[in-house]
Amino acid sequence: MSSGRQLTLYRNGSVYSTADPLASAMLVDGGTVAWVGSEQAAASIADSSMRIVDLDGAVVTPGFVDSHVHLSDTGLALRSLDLSAVRSATELLRAVERGAAEGAGTLYAHGWDESTWEDPALPAAGELERAVGGRRALLTRVDVHSALVSPALAAAAGLDGGAASRRDGWNGILATRGALTAARAVARPSGRQEIRALHRTALEHAASRGYVALVEQAAPQISGAEDLRLLLGAFDDAEAAGGRSLPEVFAYWGELSQSADEAREILDSIGVPVLGLAGDLNIDGSIGSHTALLLADYDDAVGQRGTAYLSPEQVGRHLAACSEVGIQGGFHVIGEGALQIALDGLALATELAGSSSVRAAGHRLEHVEMASSEAISALASYAVTVSAQPLFDAAWGGKGRLYERRVGERSMGMNPFASFAAAGVPLCFGSDSPVCELDPWASIAACLRHSSPSERISARAAFIGHTRAGWRAIRSREPLMGQLVPGAPASFAIWEVDELMVQVADERVQAWSTDPRARTPLLPALDTENAPRCLATVHRGEELYRADGFGA
Repeated sequence: MSSGRQLTLYRNGSVYSTADPLASAMLVDGGTVAWVGSEQAAASIADSSMRIVDLDGAVVTPGFVDSHVHLSDTGLALRSLDLSAVRSATELLRAVERGAAEGAGTLYAHGWDESTWEDPALPAAGELERAVGGRRALLTRVDVHSALVSPALAAAAGLDGGAASRRDGWNGILATRGALTAARAVARPSGRQEIRALHRTALEHAASRGYVALVEQAAPQISGAEDLRLLLGAFDDAEAAGGRSLPEVFAYWGELSQSADEAREILDSIGVPVLGLAGDLNIDGSIGSHTALLLADYDDAVGQRGTAYLSPEQVGRHLAACSEVGIQGGFHVIGEGALQIALDGLALATELAGSSSVRAAGHRLEHVEMASSEAISALASYAVTVSAQPLFDAAWGGKGRLYERRVGERSMGMNPFASFAAAGVPLCFGSDSPVCELDPWASIAACLRHSSPSERISARAAFIGHTRAGWRAIRSREPLMGQLVPGAPASFAIWEVDELMVQVADERVQAWSTDPRARTPLLPALDTENAPRCLATVHRGEELYRADGFGA
């Protein structure tokens, strides 16, 4: 598993390959898949020039692509106090108090979700002040669209609680919008080595979960241009020499442009190549924080419909500018009100830049959780890719849960994966980490078990959305990427699994072990006691991760 022309033969397992759906062995020549086939054929070609890896029944799949991540935030969350298990303000304060007693400096914590609490009331500022012992503390909500901010950090960030601050999203304890940006700017690590350490933590973790590539959704209000420059230029100097290879990172930059010249100026100012001006360029916020833009009031907040951060004209001129420059444009879209702004913007962009230019640019929208059939058809007509997060539904969809409490009957059919697929909307999947775990098999299972049965898709369709579709969404020029066929890049993960099978989305049809005559590649069963465990991850022939004891 190294660079160069070393031959490595993986045998005695299963290989997920459309070239040979029953393959049990694979030969890798340097960074390229040279052959896939049967164990009998592998025995005949094995010789002393090859490194032989006994899979011992493990399955080899194409490596995963996460189409929406925030890597420095993920690294910070992995190193932060975990608040995902707290179920009340009292439990939160106790956890924070214990965390504050264990160190010094700014206290970081992540993952609280008051929608899972019996009493959703948040702590008072004085209570948080006492719990953290007067320290600066930033406690990000699970969706990272709001955070609890200690008084010391609020003072350092200039959040004084006055009218101007309240308009900016500050109520004395909870920060959203501009107030959150200000608090994060003061609290986040800013040193070069600290930032690089966060990136490495996140990327090493991703490699251990079978990811070979991740798509960073950077923006000025999230982590800034210097963070992005360090990320995309990471680990290519003497400081990182001798370290293990890391997953490949691609990036979008979420900054608004209103003309082609302005778009070019923004691209030049970043200093590193990005795929486009897209990603977390917010049209609205999140459902959990009541900032997703709806067309009618929230069920649990009468008079509130969320927040529109951009107008249709701004959206349209941005997409027209990106189309003219020949880059992808796109936005963060959650509510149906935000989607209507996006569609109105696409219509304006088509008037300004022409239909063929808009379609050719490959624009994309992130999330798109609420969409009517008419809106879905419109997205298909503009050839817009939707980058969705299946684990959102697993976390908040279903009877009595967050989505239903926030938007009532409108929650039925949210995250409409099957409808997108049926309409021909290109669909790829990500985690939005640190909002959700970097866990590709859990994400695939979420597609199979969608809270709305009509929006479920098969494991195979979900797997493609996490692999090949991720490469297509970033307009990769390598047509075989995301597949294990001769001539494809050797980018794959090896998994210890309980069972292999075909799994379908229709609960009326049982999943079945495939008849060999069906010639259908098998995927790990996702309803067994043990989740697939990553044994190794390889990208372009370079080893990114190997579990202890595997391949020794």
